[in-house]
Amino acid sequence: MNAHNIPELMQALGQQAKTASAAMAKASAAHKSAALRHLAALLRSETTALVAANQEDLNRSKTNGLDGPMLDRLKLSASILETCAVGCEQLATMPDIIGSISGMTQQPSGIRVGQMRVPIGVFGMIYESRPNVTIEAASLAIKSGNACILRGGSEALASNTALAKLVQQALQAAGLPAEAVQLVPTTDRAAVGELIAMPAYVDVIIPRGGKGLIERISKEAKVPVIKHLDGNCHTYVDDPCDVDMALTVVDNAKTQKYSPCNATESLLVARGVAAAFLPRIGAVLAGKGVEMRCCPESKALLQGVKGVVLTDATEQDWFEEYLAPIISIKLVSGVDEAIAHINHYSSHHTDAILTLNHVHGQRFVREVDSASVMINASTRFADGFEYGLGAEIGISTDKFHARGPVGIEGLTSLKYVVLGAGEVRS
Repeated sequence: MNAHNIPELMQALGQQAKTASAAMAKASAAHKSAALRHLAALLRSETTALVAANQEDLNRSKTNGLDGPMLDRLKLSASILETCAVGCEQLATMPDIIGSISGMTQQPSGIRVGQMRVPIGVFGMIYESRPNVTIEAASLAIKSGNACILRGGSEALASNTALAKLVQQALQAAGLPAEAVQLVPTTDRAAVGELIAMPAYVDVIIPRGGKGLIERISKEAKVPVIKHLDGNCHTYVDDPCDVDMALTVVDNAKTQKYSPCNATESLLVARGVAAAFLPRIGAVLAGKGVEMRCCPESKALLQGVKGVVLTDATEQDWFEEYLAPIISIKLVSGVDEAIAHINHYSSHHTDAILTLNHVHGQRFVREVDSASVMINASTRFADGFEYGLGAEIGISTDKFHARGPVGIEGLTSLKYVVLGAGEVRS
């Protein structure tokens, strides 16, 4: 294929993916599990080579001025590769839902009607930086009986190419078509334009990256899109709460890693516990170099904390996804104001309440309109691996088809199955 003739290249990838998807849809659970286990073994045996390929990307990206969270997202360490391998093995051991029939009911006419779980077909994945997404997407495509076309960021080309080769080796070793997982071999942006406009070959597009990328894909795609634009996640510290627990959870939710979309960006604190909680969490965050953008009341309570960096929060701060050591802080009267604030400013990704009041917790999970809602847990748990999905293709803040971490089920559809014995409609 001529990588310079982008329309021709993408048509060829699309045709190959469509053909491979038919083979994947009828592949046995044993064949798919074998491919996943083989991929896990390859990730472990080739760790040194994969880290070396990733170092090429890191060196080139540093030269090109990439730094901070973006460089962190690009890094492919031995521990990240081990997590990918474990994810593949976890998927391999999970039940195969493809072909399962549910809800079979007898109708007055005599027919029985149910629904069968089937693969979507071909999905296109467009993502930036994180090369581990190549494995997450590929492993979920294999388990769900789909084919996929992957287009990673130019900054991760060496890493993604090395990973995609291992995926194709694993597919072939298991007797499945290598073309079930294909990496777009060019960094030309025109390839993205072609990929999102091929309804004859591609059934859904999943963008994973910055807001600009996702907005562009959503605007220009001619096939359905599963997406989330922002990860403005909130943690609300309720009155009453276990202050020691709240300190541990908020610290983890904000500082365990700054770059993921499930890191807490906004902290809401009930006035009744603010004096006991805020100075203590302020000291923890200040010790880690986190800037705090505060409402006037929270700023007054934090003023005397040693080493604290405080600024006045603007209206925009309540909407902001920082992906950095910055957090917005606001005092609220209680659970009603917290829920109202979150539903207004949140990106509907993940929001948590830390509380000792069962009723407040139940109201929070019912009334907060987000893809994941949590009681007494860190927002950092909003992840397919942590949810037991094996891996995730991304997190959806849409309300149709898939919502929250998108695993196997999110990459499938349902078709009606009707069983009869010669019945005719009168």
